Amino acid sequence: MNLLQGRIALVTGASRGIGRAIARRLASEGATVVVTARSLDRATEFAGTLMETVSLIEAAGGRAIALAANLEKPVERDSLVDRTVEAAGGLDILVNNAGIADYAPTVEMPMAMFDTTIDHYLRAPFALVKQAVPQMRKRGAGWIVMLGSCTALPPARPYDIFARLGGATLYAAAKAAVHRFTQGLAAELQADNIAVNAVSPSTAIRTPGADRWTPADYPTEPVEYLAETALALCHRPAAERTGLVAYSLHFPLAMQLPVHSLDGRDLLPPPVIPPHAYVAIPDTGE
Repeated sequence: MNLLQGRIALVTGASRGIGRAIARRLASEGATVVVTARSLDRATEFAGTLMETVSLIEAAGGRAIALAANLEKPVERDSLVDRTVEAAGGLDILVNNAGIADYAPTVEMPMAMFDTTIDHYLRAPFALVKQAVPQMRKRGAGWIVMLGSCTALPPARPYDIFARLGGATLYAAAKAAVHRFTQGLAAELQADNIAVNAVSPSTAIRTPGADRWTPADYPTEPVEYLAETALALCHRPAAERTGLVAYSLHFPLAMQLPVHSLDGRDLLPPPVIPPHAYVAIPDTGE
């Protein structure tokens, strides 16, 4: 429980769901985790607050700091890294997780939904990376983790009902851009010993934000496997592990990676790839 001892991590969208899970797992390995989202101590659109995340981390013996920020507002987004450094003393790890998926058929999608999607998944991570990299360079190393998606892969033929009617085309295109951004940024920053990788669910994970799009009987995967995969992308030198798009079930299985509970105390069973997983997912993230 000390892989990240002395490290400082900033996790966006950490008031619930995937962001909360990653924050808890990083904290369980000794990182001081700065958690950020819009909801400090009162939930807004979805259940979950930053203070609840902090309480979970502290109850497990970890350290967390809550900084409320709305990444859609430039003044709050562009001061977040400086606030993190002031509150925690530096920055080693940035996890760009925040975002709310909005689905609609392309020709029916309002321009405002297009703008919000691009803001969430491209503009905000881009802005935070630009702020974070100078801080990481000061410390001689860094780790950036982007949140990808299996929807970024081309829809399989014959097209299923989700591809035809799910309304995920723009979201998927933005996530495909996230994957390519990850790979290009990894090349740019390898010489600085800053690793850049993406983590993605292999199938689907239930979260307060995603539940509205996920049928009640759809077989989702436990979030612990994604959190463990994210951790694996946050401690190896860039020369050893960078430029990957690692999938939550496939990567731990291929790399024989032990998967733990979010507090790091219990060992979970090895992941099982379900038959409905996308067939072209690269096992090792390469």
